[in-house]
Amino acid sequence: MLWFLEILQQSNKLKNDDMMIPIAKPLISDEEKKAVIRVLESGRLTQGKTVEEFEKKFASYCDVKYGITTSNGTTALHTAVMALGIEKEDEVITSPLSFVASSNCLLYVGAKPVFVDIDPKTYNIDPDLIEEKITERTKAILPVHLYGQPCDMDKIMKIARKYNLLVIEDASQAHGAEFKGKKIGSFGNVACFSFYPTKNMTTAEGGIVLTNSDDIDNKCRLIRNHGQTDVYYHNVLGFNFRMTEIQAAIGIEQLKKLNEWNETRIKNAKFLTENLKDLNDIITPYVDSRVKHVFHQYTIRIKKMSNVDLSKKLEKRGIQTKIYYPIPIHKQIFYKKLGYNDSLFEAELASKEILSIPVHPSLSKGDLEKIVKQLREILREE
Repeated sequence: MLWFLEILQQSNKLKNDDMMIPIAKPLISDEEKKAVIRVLESGRLTQGKTVEEFEKKFASYCDVKYGITTSNGTTALHTAVMALGIEKEDEVITSPLSFVASSNCLLYVGAKPVFVDIDPKTYNIDPDLIEEKITERTKAILPVHLYGQPCDMDKIMKIARKYNLLVIEDASQAHGAEFKGKKIGSFGNVACFSFYPTKNMTTAEGGIVLTNSDDIDNKCRLIRNHGQTDVYYHNVLGFNFRMTEIQAAIGIEQLKKLNEWNETRIKNAKFLTENLKDLNDIITPYVDSRVKHVFHQYTIRIKKMSNVDLSKKLEKRGIQTKIYYPIPIHKQIFYKKLGYNDSLFEAELASKEILSIPVHPSLSKGDLEKIVKQLREILREE
């Protein structure tokens, strides 16, 4: 237990001004530590009442009937895809600019990801290009709410209704985001969130599937627990995708703070945009007027130099950055071996120009000012 508490304490120490400003930093306080200790002392460490409480609270937060926790965001996607009955030869339309799990979850069941290019302003799937990729085998659309900005759910849901398609929201980066005042995670047949440490809230590792369907809820619960209807009675093929009580305890406390943290992210993003928007060599993030963008990442677009070079220069000056993502999924070696050779211009161009800089709620005013100062200096030198 002591080693775990030491890690939590170290993760919450403030960094000195002369140290690296991290791209992400989980905020762990006394509330989370005490919650973990309560679970450890209870003797019930695996899925139980704490998990059930977290499921209900997160589902309620997103205005959805059911929440089914899993071990991580990838297993949440895998569980959701299986529960929807997506299988071999089915096609699912999704985005190429994402973490690979959003399409790998389809390969796990033998389905085929069909990639549609992105909107260059939002970096989300371009809904105006979806219909041309629909075939007789198309079963679902899997939009990814990238960087915390919701996709155009009006257009996506309209297409889904027109062609009788399922919708799987990958909301792994969109905790608390909204489209036209409605919470992300409440639009599709299912939605999946990740609680990885870099997310807007964390359970260390963990994920959740949200749905309003009684049937999908039941199927997800079977799949994540070895297909058991009762102990040692296995009715369907399932997995061990369970969340622990420790993870859920952290999640309950983190959820209480999510709105405040998101508002800080939005405030930090506004500061960065106001102080960088006059630069001709970068494009600051576009925010759709219909959405609440929760800035899981603050992603600029660089026109004057390569994103890799700018990342290295900022790193030398004490600012960590990341490229999300340097290679679109359809260009990954594994996918090329599967026969993917599409040319998706906007996604491929974006991957060469985008760079995420720190925006998380633990940034101080001095951190934000340093980021702006160093970025402006580097671009002026070029």
